[in-house]
Amino acid sequence: MKFILGKKLGMTTLYDEERGALNITLIECEPNEVTLKREEKKDGYLAVQLKVKKTAKKDYLKEFRCKEAKELDKFKVGDKIKVDVFELDEKVKISGITKAKGFQGVMKRHGFHGSPATHGHRHDHRAPGSIGSAFPEHVLKGKKMAGRMGARKFTVSNLKIVFIDKEKNLIGVKGAVPGIEKGIVSLVVE
Repeated sequence: MKFILGKKLGMTTLYDEERGALNITLIECEPNEVTLKREEKKDGYLAVQLKVKKTAKKDYLKEFRCKEAKELDKFKVGDKIKVDVFELDEKVKISGITKAKGFQGVMKRHGFHGSPATHGHRHDHRAPGSIGSAFPEHVLKGKKMAGRMGARKFTVSNLKIVFIDKEKNLIGVKGAVPGIEKGIVSLVVE
């Protein structure tokens, strides 16, 4: 199992003679430090904790679970994990926090179609419509209504690594990655 934390830099186009134009997301993965190992006897599960600088003053910590003790034994506290553990054409699973979009209505948040423009409808084109019934006389939990949108953890699987720059600590994956620019993302190869 391979994993690393990185900062999303943004998207660009990479030109390849064989594959043509590839839309890639660049991720800067500075060396991650192994700060802690979780063991079955002591903690009840197997995991490795990595640390990376989020800003000049803040660090970001994240644990990655291991399935077997053999995987955990490969890591020592103080080790540095770099981009050279990954290879071209490997498929990765990338997780990040999606862009926050603030308070949104039901059309944008849930894809409601809205009311007709004619036949007695006036000033309610983007309204949600009826939200309840005579029984149980309250709005049920989980009802699709207006509210805050985005800023949630999201994972994209099967993104292919098409570019690695070991000197600049860059990884390029084909496709879009969740999150804002300079947001922390985690890359995992299982």
